[in-house]
Amino acid sequence: MNTAPALDPARTALLVMDYQPAILAFVPEGEDRNALLGRVEGAIADVRAHGGTIAYVRVGFTDTDWDAIPASNKSFAPLAHHRVLHHEDPGTAVHERLAPQDSDIVVRKIRHGGMSTTDLDQQLRERGITTLVVSGISTSGAVLSTVIDAADRDYQLYVLSDGVADPDTEVHKVLLHRVFPSRAHIIDTTELRALLRAD
Repeated sequence: MNTAPALDPARTALLVMDYQPAILAFVPEGEDRNALLGRVEGAIADVRAHGGTIAYVRVGFTDTDWDAIPASNKSFAPLAHHRVLHHEDPGTAVHERLAPQDSDIVVRKIRHGGMSTTDLDQQLRERGITTLVVSGISTSGAVLSTVIDAADRDYQLYVLSDGVADPDTEVHKVLLHRVFPSRAHIIDTTELRALLRAD
């Protein structure tokens, strides 16, 4: 039985991170990818219906961003070398099924975490957001970096267990079951709906 506290929608944001065609390509095609998109689509609708905030984080680089990445950066130097994930490339847009609305927060990042290279933290605080529900790809990249950072910034955290995915299923399981629980409540999209209604 999950003991996660109910959510106050006015102070809650759902983070939708790296749900971009170029990143989704790492999730198995077909039913897995469709089911994942469908669950996140439903979570967005639920949070919207209760007056919560949706915050989109997408990765994309300008020429200047690529030039500033040092060769020592194991994750991002290869991207800079091959000039991939340009911020205007259609593959870096938020997936059309999850398209942002005018009132949503949308930020562009150039590293794993959703806050370290964006003004996301500032925008959330300006709206009085104290609670984050985290979804994203991948569990070992954007989700891990953002959960650790947001925990250090004292947000109340929930990780959407069926709204995160990773190419490495073993790493995904270890993070969800062994690492994240010390910093976040682990819930799924059905529990999210119940917690939003519980207030």
